[in-house]
Amino acid sequence: MLPISTRLFYGFGSVAYGVKDNGFSVFLLLYYNQVLGLPERWVGLAILIALVADALSDPVVGHVSDHLHSRWGRRHPFLYASALPVAVSYFFLWNPPPGLSQGELFAYLLILAILIRTFITFYEVPSSSLVPELTANYDERTSILGLRYFFGWWGGLSMAVLAYAVFLRPDAEHPVGILNPEGWGRYGLAAALIMFGSILVSAIGTHPYIPRLKPPPPSRPFDVRRAIEEFRESLSNRSFLALFAATVFAAMASGLGASLNLYVLTYFWELTSGQISVLTMAAFASAAIALVAAPAISRRMTKKRAAIMIAAFAFVIGPAPVMLRLAGFFPPKGSPALVPLLGAFYTVYIGLLITASILAASMVADVVEDSETSTGRRSEGIFFASLTFVGKCVSGLGVFLATVVLWIVGFPSGARPGEIDLAIVTRLALVFVPVLALLHVGSLVCLLGYRIDRAAHEENLRRLAATS
Repeated sequence: MLPISTRLFYGFGSVAYGVKDNGFSVFLLLYYNQVLGLPERWVGLAILIALVADALSDPVVGHVSDHLHSRWGRRHPFLYASALPVAVSYFFLWNPPPGLSQGELFAYLLILAILIRTFITFYEVPSSSLVPELTANYDERTSILGLRYFFGWWGGLSMAVLAYAVFLRPDAEHPVGILNPEGWGRYGLAAALIMFGSILVSAIGTHPYIPRLKPPPPSRPFDVRRAIEEFRESLSNRSFLALFAATVFAAMASGLGASLNLYVLTYFWELTSGQISVLTMAAFASAAIALVAAPAISRRMTKKRAAIMIAAFAFVIGPAPVMLRLAGFFPPKGSPALVPLLGAFYTVYIGLLITASILAASMVADVVEDSETSTGRRSEGIFFASLTFVGKCVSGLGVFLATVVLWIVGFPSGARPGEIDLAIVTRLALVFVPVLALLHVGSLVCLLGYRIDRAAHEENLRRLAATS
């Protein structure tokens, strides 16, 4: 078993990814659309292009990190090299020069979005690939990934709470705090510093384990055809293909849900920045619940069964408040019971989603040995990079789909809560919830094809030990 200090150092690095992911998923569309005035379709297009362009780097980084020969191992050179570029590019994303035309602002957003996402790839893919190397234990992998997701969520949530409570305060000119442009620049600086620190702490904290990690294969001149063949062999694993397909639907749902959730909270429920901050803080409990629940549940049933069961509960609970409100069975806007009740639903829903995500990531780690028994190679970087690849591409499509939804329902730019036609807000909810539900159902169906349980994993380890 790994010491708790190593687990904590490893998990703490995901604070950087959590801050970036929260910023892109929750804030970026609203900031460039409602604060800077860039049309929502332009914002969605820039985010989609950036995500696809960035995702193309994921398999390359995964393949190179699998084969890298250095005195710091296969993964750590990438961790150290990514810290400063990640921080600098994220700062400038939230601090565009004043006076840009819409075309110039679109180009600025596109370039910075590509840069930050590409730089974070150089950290996230090698860092994720460390899990199967740090331990081969079926349950310990879930525990380690639980800490990784815990710190990722806490990092993103902490930054969101700081944004709502400290940086995005209302003033005389901007009574709605999230529409105050000055606060976003301060948010960008604080987020950049936190991302820089978390990556370095994780890299330095796990550095002593470099001699114990799996060595790269023998060094050979790079050959494109051989690399493509290795990709093909590794990615043909049937359990991995099931996870890959499930990630397609889950990532689209994530991109759509995260982008429109702030719109729903601000314009459907008409919550203030302070109330949204309270709801965000409730999700801290969600991450803590998932940290304990994921490894506990995986010890009692297979990861596949647990992930499907938990995700199904989440997809029922998540849209329930909106649907109940439309049916007249939920406290109205302005009711003292509204925020506490929303907080209860939000805590349970997010906790279930994080738990399912931890289990799914642990299932990816178990694919490594399953693939090695047939290919003779360990391809941690390829597997984690491939899922990151599709996740980024398709979550970008989810964000773009969110802008399409806003366009279909006729949602105006620069809108103030309480001043939008009620029919538009209602249409937003009626379109958003069914589309989100269909994407989640697709993800669950795909997970049925995953085949590796505890017994199969132990058998893979025995077969590999016998041939080593």
